[in-house]
Amino acid sequence: MAIATINPTTGETLKTFEPLNDTEIVAKLDLAGKAFEGYRQTSFIERSHWLEQAATILDQEKADLGKLMTLEMGKPLKAAIAEVEKCALVCRYYAENAPSFLADVTIKTDASHSFVKYQPLGVILAVMPWNFPFWQVFRFAAPALMAGNVGLLKHASNVPQCALAIEDIIRRAGFPPGVFQTLLIGASQVANLMADDRIKAATLTGSEPAGISLAVASGKQIKKTVLELGGSDPFIVLESADLETAVSTAVTARMLNNGQSCIAAKRFIIAESVADQFEKLLLEKFQALKIGNPMAADTDLGPLATPDILQELDEQVKNAVKSGGKVLIGGHPLTEMSGNFYPPTIIIDIPVDTPIAQEEFFGPVALLFRVPDIAAAITLANDSPFGLGASAWTTNTEEQNRLIQEIEAGAVFINSMVKSDPRLPFGGIKRSGYGRELSIQGLHEFVNIKTVWVK
Repeated sequence: MAIATINPTTGETLKTFEPLNDTEIVAKLDLAGKAFEGYRQTSFIERSHWLEQAATILDQEKADLGKLMTLEMGKPLKAAIAEVEKCALVCRYYAENAPSFLADVTIKTDASHSFVKYQPLGVILAVMPWNFPFWQVFRFAAPALMAGNVGLLKHASNVPQCALAIEDIIRRAGFPPGVFQTLLIGASQVANLMADDRIKAATLTGSEPAGISLAVASGKQIKKTVLELGGSDPFIVLESADLETAVSTAVTARMLNNGQSCIAAKRFIIAESVADQFEKLLLEKFQALKIGNPMAADTDLGPLATPDILQELDEQVKNAVKSGGKVLIGGHPLTEMSGNFYPPTIIIDIPVDTPIAQEEFFGPVALLFRVPDIAAAITLANDSPFGLGASAWTTNTEEQNRLIQEIEAGAVFINSMVKSDPRLPFGGIKRSGYGRELSIQGLHEFVNIKTVWVK
């Protein structure tokens, strides 16, 4: 893929970038390695100050940064601005909490003094996706930089201006030169980077194939990785649920980021006793969504990020119909509009044993399944190669406890949509990846947890 800004609303190529050559890449690696030697000696007070400054810049420039995101990947502007605000939040969270999260922990043993010490690893490579081009980066950068690590960002090729803007924000915040750099390179160059001794670990958010590729390259070098990959999150609605709230939340959870989110609700698993009403209400709300220019304040649904994503989603919908599914609304690209527009779509009656029922639909398509009871709901929810998040709706305490205990996922949200929060660990199981981001757990992923014994 060319490194370029291509407006997904119009299809117009606005700006292209030449990938870094080998000499330029080596220079950036040299700078990162040298920067780490000095940066690791800085104090938490200094790092916290710089991160607070980054948060201030994000808040002050959120309108322009939001427009840049919308221009490059098409999310509604109001969502883009909210994403920038969330980045400021995660910066402040780690600026405040990282010193205590990384403080030495005394452990009583037969030593005179024994404790656990947390120390930075060095240069960390972040391979990040286009769908949340600021948030995905800052939820890595904030804890990594507070821990004393140095970051190298290989961002998605369709959001190069976002990538460069993030580097510029961190530079203007006061961080020393080389502490965070953007690498404008293609995906094929990542394996060579992992072979460089200066890079100590890597994190990736993206597709399953991309995660496999990075894990293989890292494994050959015995370097740690954290992977946050795809998801086909269930959204379970049982008989006792507040149906109006569940449906309203279902629309938000499915249409988040134009449907292009790993933790978007994708498989709606509804108790038979309330399925007719849920389906009726969901259809009405999908019909009311406004599709159009994502820069407009009243737009609910913008374009998909690239033509390839649009084509893949359309093929999946066609395969769902071939497998026995029935389209209630949508189901075809909006060819009358310029850009990569796909309408809100609902598909029912897909046989659960067909391959298409196992796939992740990355766009505004909801798959509806009916089940007789909670046992069948849990079985269907777990019948997936993915295990990122799950949302379940019931006011019955016993059912809530059973759902929490038995659903196979990195997160279970009861009577709410799945979302990331700096205070809570984020990540999945099964083919959704491994490791955790955010909270104290995410901070500890990229540090040396050193045991110290003194006698």
